Amino acid sequence: MVHLSRAFERQVGHALDVNSTDLSAMEHLIQEGSLTPGELARRLDISTAATTLVVDRLVALGHAQRNPHASDRRKVVVVPAPESVARAFHELLPVIGGVASVTDELTDDERRVIEAFLDRVVGVYYSALRAPA
Repeated sequence: MVHLSRAFERQVGHALDVNSTDLSAMEHLIQEGSLTPGELARRLDISTAATTLVVDRLVALGHAQRNPHASDRRKVVVVPAPESVARAFHELLPVIGGVASVTDELTDDERRVIEAFLDRVVGVYYSALRAPA
């Protein structure tokens, strides 16, 4: 499943002509609408210098633009281009719709089993995150 997810991410990145880091940046921008470069750097867990390069690439490709910050004139915010958001959703909709259809077909009993399983899996992840290295 992870392999399929990564392959799909590469397909979306290819359709948008971006690398995986740029695609992750776009995901954050699409979810938030706009972020400062510093906020984007924290979310991507990369340096501010690397974030500048990411934003430069996104702006050059027309996927984002830099705008003045609404309340702090010393800052800028990075805003996703509406056309790029639409292109990204065009790529994502077949999977989103397909998963929604599968979800709609589940019985109540199947949903309860899946929810219980996922709750337990999430618990395993939380336990592993708390465990000392």
